[in-house]
Amino acid sequence: MSTPQEAISSPKTGTGFWKDNLRDYGMLISLIAIVIFFQIATGGILLKPLNVTNIVLQNSYIVIMALGMLMVIVTGHIDLSVGSVAGFIGGLAGLLMVKWGVNLAAAIFICLAVGGVIGGIQGYFVAYFKIPSFIVTLAGMLVFRGLMIAILGSQAIGPFPPIFQKLSSGYVAELISAGSGFYATSFIVGLVLAAFLIWQNFKSRSRRIAHDVESEPFSFFVAKNVLVFMAIAYVAFLISSHRGLPNVLIIMAVLIVAYGFFTNRTIIGRQIYAVGGNARAAELSGIKTTRLVFWTFVNMGVLAALAGLVVAARLNSATPKAGTGFELDVIAACFIGGASAYGGVGKVTGAVIGAFLMGVMNNGMSILGIGIDYQQVIKGLVLLGAVCVDVYNQRR
Repeated sequence: MSTPQEAISSPKTGTGFWKDNLRDYGMLISLIAIVIFFQIATGGILLKPLNVTNIVLQNSYIVIMALGMLMVIVTGHIDLSVGSVAGFIGGLAGLLMVKWGVNLAAAIFICLAVGGVIGGIQGYFVAYFKIPSFIVTLAGMLVFRGLMIAILGSQAIGPFPPIFQKLSSGYVAELISAGSGFYATSFIVGLVLAAFLIWQNFKSRSRRIAHDVESEPFSFFVAKNVLVFMAIAYVAFLISSHRGLPNVLIIMAVLIVAYGFFTNRTIIGRQIYAVGGNARAAELSGIKTTRLVFWTFVNMGVLAALAGLVVAARLNSATPKAGTGFELDVIAACFIGGASAYGGVGKVTGAVIGAFLMGVMNNGMSILGIGIDYQQVIKGLVLLGAVCVDVYNQRR
């Protein structure tokens, strides 16, 4: 008969493990299944090197904003203004760099700072005035959409300086010549990234075991990491077969690692989850809940501004329609990736998986010639299904 200590530290096996971790692994399995389905349905077009690179470029802004939106949702709030803020910042960048000739570094700093101020203003109303975030950010969505049209004069501004365009359309410089159009440097970087991720996973597992925290079965852990390494290596190979690693992919990777570390390994990161789990209990335990909510909105504003710059660089112009509907894709990515509509639950990896799941669906349906009307219907049903899973998990 096992002791209580052994019961805590011994990993679950079989059905019990899957039932308790459905939220964490369900969307990853769904992403793999959707990739396989569209790869077959499109006759192999989905995973062609050019198309894989396009999926990364087309969904970079969703991933960037999903990281910030995850923090907001975990605290129990929502931000409907991110699309308008991203579009407004793109317009501001056009005004600064194209119209006024402001230095690139100064213009980017101003844009990110303005994004932070916008997030701070909205966060102040939500955190200190206790106005529902839905109302505050809905107002922000209208305000900044109007301001964007005002500063652009209903016309597109461009082109941007070539160096700014490289933010989204540039690629990592090739240091190793492999010939035959293969970018070896990018492939090596992908392998190093995959190895680093596996190493971090092993360290995390060892830490959990050392602290008698329940961990997944060892056989499943090994199989999962082998598959993850193979998947990253294969994607790196495909990208390296086209033009190499896009600059924006490096930006995304740095942000994903940084936010993964922040949410899992820092006190403030854990406090954010505590606020979403039970704000009153968190406040009684000494956590500055109001301040944390405020800073999550500041963070969201900065990431929305960064996404706006990426979109403007990709389009090579600031347009009045930029950012339209972005908030829906970003929020859907978080919920599909396992974030709870009730707050307190959600992972960085889940948000990233949700973003790419949406991206693969969009890309695959476009290749198959499915109209935008039916694409919206399908994405809506997927989002509803994800929320239903969340409600089911809450009631268990």
